[in-house]
Amino acid sequence: MTVKPQTDYASFAALDMRVGKITKVEEAETKKPAYRMTVDFGPEIGIKVSCGAYRNYAREDLIGRQIIGVINLGSRKMGPEVSEFLMLGVPSAAGETIHLMPEKNVPLGVEVF
Repeated sequence: MTVKPQTDYASFAALDMRVGKITKVEEAETKKPAYRMTVDFGPEIGIKVSCGAYRNYAREDLIGRQIIGVINLGSRKMGPEVSEFLMLGVPSAAGETIHLMPEKNVPLGVEVF
């Protein structure tokens, strides 16, 4: 694991990280196995879609979970799919993607600080 160089707080503060709830999970049309997840970020932000390698979760287990996403990075094309935000995660010891989520349910759209 490589430690990244120190940066200023403004770089962190520029990221708009919010809590959303997964409402729909479908197979993504990407080269690597991935899901297309529809996430509700509340009335102010609305619904956004992201593709991610969360295949170690059953689709039905993801629905209803709160996640943390970066919503101001712009869209990113992944093959024929488009991700509208970046869902945050970490690798498990086995290399599976584990999504970051609040410990308890919180209002949708709240900002991460």
